[in-house]
Amino acid sequence: MAGLLDGKTALVTGGGGGIGRATALAMAREGAFVAVADLTRESAAATVDAIGAMGGRAEPLGGDVTRPEDVAALIAGTVAAFGRLDIAFNNAGVAPHQVGSLQQKTHLWSEDSFDRMIAVNLKSVFLCMKHQISWMLAHGGGVIANNASIAGVLGLPSGTAYVAAKHGVIGLTKTAAIEYAADGIRVNAVCPGFVETRMTKLAAALHGDAIRARTPMGRLGLPEEVAETVVWLCSERARFVTGAACAVDGGMTAM
Repeated sequence: MAGLLDGKTALVTGGGGGIGRATALAMAREGAFVAVADLTRESAAATVDAIGAMGGRAEPLGGDVTRPEDVAALIAGTVAAFGRLDIAFNNAGVAPHQVGSLQQKTHLWSEDSFDRMIAVNLKSVFLCMKHQISWMLAHGGGVIANNASIAGVLGLPSGTAYVAAKHGVIGLTKTAAIEYAADGIRVNAVCPGFVETRMTKLAAALHGDAIRARTPMGRLGLPEEVAETVVWLCSERARFVTGAACAVDGGMTAM
């Protein structure tokens, strides 16, 4: 039986671990050739090796997605490796503790922390979409999935710039979906709840019981569960889906 993404080429940012790695593996399993992008080629290598071990084809790419020249190079590297770009998953991101704002309310956030969060979690999505859409417009269309968050539809205490950035990702997603629907380009977002990754390890340690209590399914999610949603959104089975923000959160946003 053919895979959901047979013969397609996909670019995954933040593919060195967590949701990005799980999605790159799932896409490869479904027949895609995968360009795995991370901050360095070395940090993407383990994911590429895992794809190779399962018989897939992948290429490691390194670059800072907050820099337009690096983003352009990621697109060029994907096309150089596989000849085209059909699918993009814009996943790279950071958590508040990674910009020095752990458990800080809005008035305590520094401008530097705010600016860094917006650069990595919002501006990078804009830059990636800008270059991906330009290529797709010239080559017959494609599919983009952006990693937002439940923080894109909810407020989270001490999440100030993270929440602002993820709301922005959903806004970018909906706007681009409308703008390019007639051009054969679909754009959607996934909104994970609390998922077991390196990035959420500290939050889970500090607030794990409260998180599980707020989640109807009573647990944290797995990266693979988000990956399956991304794969579906990027497949022909979701060909009438664009502009959606799909919750993968164990029911948290239904509360």
